Amino acid sequence: MANGHSHQTDVVIVGAGPVGLFAVFECGMVRLNCHVVDVLDDAGGQCTALYPEKPIYDIPGFPRIEAAELVVRLKAQAAPFRPVYHLGEQVQALEALSGGFWRVTTSKGTVLQARAVIVAAGVGAFGPNRPPLPGIEAYEGKSVFYYVTQRETFRGKRVVIAGGGDTAVDWAISLAEIASRVSVIHRRDKFRAAPESEARLKALAKAGKIDLVVLHQLQALEGSDGQLKTVVAATLDGVPKRIEADVLLPFFGLSMSLGPIADWNLALERNQITIDPSTAATSKPGIFAIGDVVTYPGKLKLILTGFAEAAIAARSAYALVHPETPLHFEYSTTAGVPDA
Repeated sequence: MANGHSHQTDVVIVGAGPVGLFAVFECGMVRLNCHVVDVLDDAGGQCTALYPEKPIYDIPGFPRIEAAELVVRLKAQAAPFRPVYHLGEQVQALEALSGGFWRVTTSKGTVLQARAVIVAAGVGAFGPNRPPLPGIEAYEGKSVFYYVTQRETFRGKRVVIAGGGDTAVDWAISLAEIASRVSVIHRRDKFRAAPESEARLKALAKAGKIDLVVLHQLQALEGSDGQLKTVVAATLDGVPKRIEADVLLPFFGLSMSLGPIADWNLALERNQITIDPSTAATSKPGIFAIGDVVTYPGKLKLILTGFAEAAIAARSAYALVHPETPLHFEYSTTAGVPDA
């Protein structure tokens, strides 16, 4: 990993999530060198930061793979091409230079010059939607958590989950296996989760393994020195219900923003970058975008779709970096990869 100083490379990839990591591989396969920038301190994007232990079922060749393991394998796949990572840095500025080059400047003063930039920023900068509870900051990171990164952390604990979406329902089902008690607070009796998951949640509640506190919402937290003792929920009429708790997991979705990317004057549609899917090109020559940050007719927000877009963007970038040498298409079985 390299921070600070100035570097020249073929391609700058903004975002080190799964799609960004695979873009390193695809660029390497067409002999392009990459520097990768990500605001998080580790590669993997949401897979690392939000759900490393959750299984993913739609990665070709893997009937089931945990998110963290997918990131490990993608990093290993990219490693032979020796990418340079700038982690814990946010891209702040993008400037067009003469000769068709772009200059990227990060929050730590790193300056990267390249002919092509591939934006693989996922959902952009993200953070949790925090419930408006007085004093919640004192508990954050100690007994209030917005993400589950290690399931075993909650073994034997009294866990209260607030929310009604897929994340809340999935973790309630999962943690019911190891927590001493799981309670789910939701303001409705209908959940916004996959029907199969909701049915399983209610079956566990009927079996007495999960407490459903529906038609309630969070009202207050009680405890000391950052350690929860009680979560207070209330009916929609304000009648309180006290729930003994060691941990609160509020799952109210993410607050997402493109951050400085929004100031790059790229064509946007509903806060997503519009691209030509045949080239992954944005409205600015030399800037490409892939993954969940992009939109076009028929776009599917799947990791495997982003992988295909990465292959397209790499070949489009090659045409800019080596305009004098047409790319001879080769399958990976023919081209092979260098030794790591």
